[in-house]
Amino acid sequence: MPIVFAMALMAGAVPALAALTDGAPAARSAPVVARVIVPAMIRAVAPVRPQPRLVRVAQFARGDEMKWEDSFDAAPSRTFVAKERTIEPMFGPESIKALYLAIARYQIIVNRGGWPRVPTDRVIGVNSYGKSVLALRRRLEVGGDIAPGASKDPKSYDMAMDAAVRKFQARHGLKVTGIVAGDTMRELNVSANERLRALQANVSRMGRLTRNLGARYVVVNIPAAQAEAVEDGFVYSRHNVVVGMPDRPTPILASEVHQLNFNPYWHVPVSIVEKDLLPKIRKDRNFLKKMKMRVYEGRYDGTEVDPEKIDWDTVKPDRYLFRQDPGPESAMASVKINFPNKYAVYLHDTPTKSLFGRAERFFSSGCVRVEKIQLLLEWLLKGDPSWDREKIKQMAVSGERLDVKLKRPVPIRLVYLTAWATRDGTVSFRRDLYGLDAKFVAANPDAGLSTAPRGTVTSNEVVEPAVSESAVHPEKEAILPSDEQELALRATGRIDTSPLDDDISEDVPPPVRSGRAEASSNSSWADDQTAR
Repeated sequence: MPIVFAMALMAGAVPALAALTDGAPAARSAPVVARVIVPAMIRAVAPVRPQPRLVRVAQFARGDEMKWEDSFDAAPSRTFVAKERTIEPMFGPESIKALYLAIARYQIIVNRGGWPRVPTDRVIGVNSYGKSVLALRRRLEVGGDIAPGASKDPKSYDMAMDAAVRKFQARHGLKVTGIVAGDTMRELNVSANERLRALQANVSRMGRLTRNLGARYVVVNIPAAQAEAVEDGFVYSRHNVVVGMPDRPTPILASEVHQLNFNPYWHVPVSIVEKDLLPKIRKDRNFLKKMKMRVYEGRYDGTEVDPEKIDWDTVKPDRYLFRQDPGPESAMASVKINFPNKYAVYLHDTPTKSLFGRAERFFSSGCVRVEKIQLLLEWLLKGDPSWDREKIKQMAVSGERLDVKLKRPVPIRLVYLTAWATRDGTVSFRRDLYGLDAKFVAANPDAGLSTAPRGTVTSNEVVEPAVSESAVHPEKEAILPSDEQELALRATGRIDTSPLDDDISEDVPPPVRSGRAEASSNSSWADDQTAR
């Protein structure tokens, strides 16, 4: 037994020492043993238990305490109803003001040299130690995720660093793990110039969309693949959503939710008939029957056509009309949320729940599938005494067709924000899946550029760019750019504030459509039927 115990100690201690000291000098050997070797020995003989997730409850800059929570959810985002009205929305009447503040802050960072690059030759996490951790710390300090002096030893990946990495991951829509590798490393090493350009590009896309929102509204942020119900300036509920693929994009628009369709039919658009439905029918002639789909001549209330009498090898996509019956297997599932728009898109339920668990949710043909849509329905029907949670649940399982007109239409915005800021100073970023930021940069090649020397990281040293404390921590000096500064930014082309069309941004063309069936829908049926 003693031999087994000793072997276990060595098995845990030796790899830990080799991986984590990262060239620490001999003088540090005692602290390394205390901090690394002893815990490794304990782990080698102790039962394997999940590690609790560190939850950041206060700014380390103020010296507040941390607490541990027994939670192991590492999903990049989740659907929830806010317990308290304290969560800032992604988009609202104050969004442009907050974005200007972020632009001013990031312009200072760029002018001071940007932030250092984090070496990519190793994974960094709890118990890591050395120059890689120091480089990561400097990067997070400049970005405002951790305050200078938050840790006694800047080369140690301690609780403060773990909280800072988790904060960074949350701001960038990444899995919140506290481990620096892969996507987290890639996002850390996006330059400050690129981040500034993204902020500038998003100003013009907001345009008039922030106007006339009212106290209650729904916003869908396409790059974030999330929707929010917002009430009195705070998030009521946040939902994971599935949005359009890059070649079938969800459009940017402003409208009002006016109607709910319970257990609706799905009228298949011609574009989906051509790209998805006909290829499946040609492979499986029983496909329509399996999917409870009907074929019509001329109009949906007209003559139903027997699928076996159609030559599917030669038929044109717009020759017939296709409709799927209501039911749990329908692409619409239990409900559709309607709002007037010229692109025939809408929000709806889906039978393909598994897609909501993906980090990037770009699978539809333009419409928006909403996770836990019943929560959103309950909020939309708030104030209508004839509806409550139980009745909504009953409608979902009854299969009864029912159209409900909202007593008070609710504003809705479909926005494309790859960068946004909230009133508390938090700045978030997402990937530019539709390439709209790239279009802005191509039209404004000098946006975000600075001639100041960049901060760099080498294998031997960290060169820390000088950045004012107020730039790193905007809550200490939250001042909007002056009128003169704003005019100067506009004159240099760094901010494009040209207004958008009231209904739709020209940046996102609608998916290609043709034929009479197009007015009915633009949902991605193919994924609903094949991915569940």
